[in-house]
Amino acid sequence: MPKLHWNTKNQRNITPGEFVIFNNSYPGGKGYPPNDPKEKSNRLFLGDNLRVMVSLLPDYEGKINLIYADPPFYTNRLYPTRVGQGEDSRRPHEWQLEEGYTDDWPDLESYLDMLYPRLKLMHRLLAEDGTLYLHLDWHANSYARILLDEIFGSERLINEIIWIYHGPSPIKSAFNRKHDTILVYTKSKDYCFNADEVRQPYDPSTIKTFNSSPKAGFGKKPDLKRGKVPEDWWYFPVVARLHNERTGYPTQKPEALLERIVRASSKPGDLVADFFCGSGTTPVTAERLNRNYIAADNTWRAIHTTRKRLMSMGATPFQILVEKSINLNLGRINSDYLINICDNSITLDSRNLSEVDYWEVDPDWKDSTFNSVLQAVRPRKKRPIKTKIKLPCESTGSRYCVRLVEVKGRLLQTIMDEK
Repeated sequence: MPKLHWNTKNQRNITPGEFVIFNNSYPGGKGYPPNDPKEKSNRLFLGDNLRVMVSLLPDYEGKINLIYADPPFYTNRLYPTRVGQGEDSRRPHEWQLEEGYTDDWPDLESYLDMLYPRLKLMHRLLAEDGTLYLHLDWHANSYARILLDEIFGSERLINEIIWIYHGPSPIKSAFNRKHDTILVYTKSKDYCFNADEVRQPYDPSTIKTFNSSPKAGFGKKPDLKRGKVPEDWWYFPVVARLHNERTGYPTQKPEALLERIVRASSKPGDLVADFFCGSGTTPVTAERLNRNYIAADNTWRAIHTTRKRLMSMGATPFQILVEKSINLNLGRINSDYLINICDNSITLDSRNLSEVDYWEVDPDWKDSTFNSVLQAVRPRKKRPIKTKIKLPCESTGSRYCVRLVEVKGRLLQTIMDEK
């Protein structure tokens, strides 16, 4: 088979990353205190996903059942994050924006230097019956297919899925570009595909045709009640049209898209991974469908957005790990915020409540790992964040640690002794 070559291919030394626990998260207090503190939970990694994957090899090589990869597309653009509340989507000049992520490359070789070793590691981490879904668009999908043919073998290409969507476009000199490409490769010929999990109803016109004539379908009549397995072109609206899902994070993918992928290529209890997790649609969908997950991203904004979604849905416990080389600049909560403990509750007061994106409490602080037991997440709609949280009746100590994240991303912390 032909291979793709460039000057710097295979020239990277990859070392495993060193990660420390930023917190153990118990949404709504669920699962706290843990029966076994050493039990592995679902995990979010903040760090270079290349080093994340290398660090996972000793425990997870050949054990991940499904990997969804939504890397940068080689668009050479900067993508800001929307952090405002209740903004008019039709008035972008009024949006409140913060840094999101960068998809900017000096040249194609630099982009391929990023993508190639990561795809090789994903292949190593996949189980023998595992599947990789690589999500790209016209900028780089043709290069990625040649790389995947090399890594997996061309015979392991199962589908080239086209995701189509609608929306405005600034293009005036060509047809509007309104589709992405998802390349689906399996580790072996014995892979998981749950056809019955993704069946959809036949179109009413198809049902009418088969019911009207015994000659329809050249004498073969499908099980119309059972429905059909979808074709390799999928229509799902973009998140911009889904008000209940929007996080403001750029290029967020719809949950319906990931639900079809997770249902088709994994089973309840399987391990799903996303090493470019962005807004966290993959771990959120995996959690909802009773799969385990590992997710990673190299920006704090992505990990924070993901954990807010998991908190809001009342997910099972999960852990956030941060690469040692990353300094999150955890500042001290100052006089801008007043925190009190009274009537078995903890309250937050401030003239700047509109600037608070998230706050959480460890009610039994031990000067070690932060256990997020109580949380408040700023609503998507234009409403203030919850300012009073009831303390748990059990496992409450005499010291409390409170962490707060402002809309602009600043992290603050304070430690309090119960009076």
